[in-house]
Amino acid sequence: MLIVENLSVNYKAIKALVNLSCRVEQGEIVALIGANGAGKTTTLNSISGIVPASAGRVVFEGEEITKTLPHLIVKKGISQVPEGRRVFAKMSVLENLEMGAYIRSDTKGIAQEMERIFHLFPRLAERKKQLAKTLSGGEQQMLAMGRALMSQPRLLLLDEPSMGLAPMLVEKIFEIIQEINKTGTTIMLVEQNAHMALSIANRAYVLETGQVVLEGEAKELAENPEVRKAYLGE
Repeated sequence: MLIVENLSVNYKAIKALVNLSCRVEQGEIVALIGANGAGKTTTLNSISGIVPASAGRVVFEGEEITKTLPHLIVKKGISQVPEGRRVFAKMSVLENLEMGAYIRSDTKGIAQEMERIFHLFPRLAERKKQLAKTLSGGEQQMLAMGRALMSQPRLLLLDEPSMGLAPMLVEKIFEIIQEINKTGTTIMLVEQNAHMALSIANRAYVLETGQVVLEGEAKELAENPEVRKAYLGE
């Protein structure tokens, strides 16, 4: 579904990604793990078109999208839930979700998708008239995910969904991620909580200084002594 090939990204003199290659098959959950500054967020931002690549290419469903504008990438079927949620603070929950459907014009379909989001996240249904800034961190994360789903992406890019959340909420968010995946959405997951990420992913890539240093089945990587020591605190 997605092929990232020899992708390099520079921030002025800093090499953020160096010849990074990875792939995502349809229906998978693929995790990117690594320390802060390893290039995980840059990888997602480059796939989304937010950060331009200096070399390499990104191919989605057989079509190269390396130089495609971000809003057109959303139209092609890729949505991103950004790190830090980035909800529209002064807009209501409902308005935030409507913003997620900005590329769509099928009123009936949008209404159906909204119902599906409220089924996935009952808390949002209870708070649909509240301003986004009044929500808790966990609720804002649910809203950011719901907003991304409103465009009906075939590939969902999730950046640090568990950041700053209480352990109980982290488990809930990860359950919902699995549910979203089971309903047919392919997921690429960037996550500091390597243990949780590897527990739900099919495959994973370990990034260090903008490069893939390890890749494989998530279960195998979870048993890898190097990974356990560096990322699982064992």
